[in-house]
Amino acid sequence: MAVSAKRLVLATRNLDKVREMRQVLADVGWEVLSLEQFPGAPEVLEDGTTIEANAIKKALAIAQHTGLVALADDTGLEVAALGGAPGVCSSRYAGPAATYAENVRKLLRDLDGVPEEQRTARFRCVIAIAEGERVETVEGVCEGRITTAPRGNGGFGYDPVFLVPELGLTFAEMPLEQKNALSHRGKALREAKALLATWQTHEQRG
Repeated sequence: MAVSAKRLVLATRNLDKVREMRQVLADVGWEVLSLEQFPGAPEVLEDGTTIEANAIKKALAIAQHTGLVALADDTGLEVAALGGAPGVCSSRYAGPAATYAENVRKLLRDLDGVPEEQRTARFRCVIAIAEGERVETVEGVCEGRITTAPRGNGGFGYDPVFLVPELGLTFAEMPLEQKNALSHRGKALREAKALLATWQTHEQRG
């Protein structure tokens, strides 16, 4: 009898993240499911004090709701000149319901007058993989610099102002494949793929 593919739920309703995740996980050997396929899934309040805590909370909640393995990420932009802000508050830097553009505008206002050499920043992405009460995490980091104005039409979030200095391009100026090869989330997803290769799921054990 043929063995069915292991199933993995992406624990996010952010369609931009789903698109990036699916591109990297295309060859993972699991059936990758969207949270949209589980209309009763809970909204998880991201009230953790660290990005690790938020990723773990989301992965556990969705794993327990679906009974499947769940993969969740949380990402923080850490700007040196701002003492590591916006950090865990990156998605709501300009307010609880802030848009991408509003967050970017606030970031640029807060860095107004800061010289180029002091605009260093890094993206950190923590991915949590959970099944039942079991959870493991991996991390990816990308170093860069914040530009003085948005550049490029791709990506999402802070991508238009996050410059990869060695290439002279923001994430928003890169095609998806190039961004995923370099980015914090791409790095974390490749670590997650390696971790998933070692997982024996309840579905298999059952």
